[in-house]
Amino acid sequence: MTLRHSLPEVIPVFPLAGVLLLPRAMLPLHIFEPRYRAMIRDALDDEGIVGMVQPFAEGADPANPPIYEIGCAGKIQRSEKLEDGRYTIALQGIARFRIDHERALHPDGYRTVHADFEKFGDDLDARRSSPVDRESLVEALRGFLIRRGLGADWDAVGRADDETLVNTLSMGCPFAPNEKQALLECGDTGARARMLETLFAMSGFGAADDDGPGLMN
Repeated sequence: MTLRHSLPEVIPVFPLAGVLLLPRAMLPLHIFEPRYRAMIRDALDDEGIVGMVQPFAEGADPANPPIYEIGCAGKIQRSEKLEDGRYTIALQGIARFRIDHERALHPDGYRTVHADFEKFGDDLDARRSSPVDRESLVEALRGFLIRRGLGADWDAVGRADDETLVNTLSMGCPFAPNEKQALLECGDTGARARMLETLFAMSGFGAADDDGPGLMN
């Protein structure tokens, strides 16, 4: 079955700067804004599919800024509705998509798009990825963390398979939104690992980020 037939043509999208979803990775989210509560409610009533996209600039409507044309669709695997109406969810990445066009705002205020998945069929099979130079990647990560004053669970790094390691670093490292987008748009896990090495070299000389995540927790 092709992606065109296995995923809906129209999906809701959640623009969130600096937050990245990748195929097969799990992304926990806390949903509190009313329009996105409605989006999750509607997604749960349907197929549970939500697209994560990055805003890239301020536009005429600050509440709905322009978004990059490539995002990643995920399926809600776990959800909890809190007493005050907020949701906590876990979204598992399925495949990337290109936005064909954006539809009018949903009556509840969230955004939906016509999503084209056809060029991203390889996202469904990790075995189609080019190889990861793990030794080079870990060495680049080590230098990045030392320069930033950050730490990592090196035992967890060692236990992770290549795709899990690359996805965790791509999603968890404190990169700028445009750098996160560049990681998303890499052809496969091997290419994403090489992009990570480049970003580690470019980004590793700033001051320590006290709010940065501990990796591989």
